[in-house]
Amino acid sequence: MPNFLSDATIRRFLRARNWSTMKATKSLKEATSWRRQYKPEKIRWESIADSENEAKRAYIPDYLDKNRRMVFVTLPTIKTKTSEKDHLKYLVYNLENLLIYSEDAEEESVVWISDFQGWTISSTPFSLTRQSLHIIQQYYPGLIAVAILTNPPKFFESFWKIMKHFLEPRMNEKVKFVYNNNSESQKIMGDIFDLDKLEYIFGGRNTADFDINMYVERMKRRDQIRGAWT
Repeated sequence: MPNFLSDATIRRFLRARNWSTMKATKSLKEATSWRRQYKPEKIRWESIADSENEAKRAYIPDYLDKNRRMVFVTLPTIKTKTSEKDHLKYLVYNLENLLIYSEDAEEESVVWISDFQGWTISSTPFSLTRQSLHIIQQYYPGLIAVAILTNPPKFFESFWKIMKHFLEPRMNEKVKFVYNNNSESQKIMGDIFDLDKLEYIFGGRNTADFDINMYVERMKRRDQIRGAWT
């Protein structure tokens, strides 16, 4: 795996493990073993089940944040019939796309933003959330710079108290809760994003509808780039 086992990857794992060579080596071996079995680099848009609906629930927008970091948007309240296995496959597909554009980054290079307006427990089942966090933290460490959870309802707190046990301390420190009707939250979003580009559901001024056709073409072009890279 010459492309995966690059200096940038090793640096990312070291950074995520507080520069402990022992912890980083152990983590890197586990990730390499998983990649040999799962083959994430082989996943393409055409192999994603119900890809058009999945893209409405999770996508990589065509803008960066103010620090030139990639953005990953998830909308867990949009209903889907996709299996848990396929959900995880699509998550990995997105992480692979984010990964290739962070190769030269000196620090965490992805801002993950997720809207929880209208959230219910069925929106994000425990097992799916737990597995998703495991994949992100164990196989893609050092990628997420900040995770923004917007507009969670009051009863989300009980769910979050449980989920926090599956977060590494370093990841837990990156989580921010923001609310569209809160002035302090609006300042946080304004400091991170260009509000003219940020979607209105997150408190931004971008009211454009999600164009699935344009997104499909963009992801297919990225697949070609990833294919050449691997």
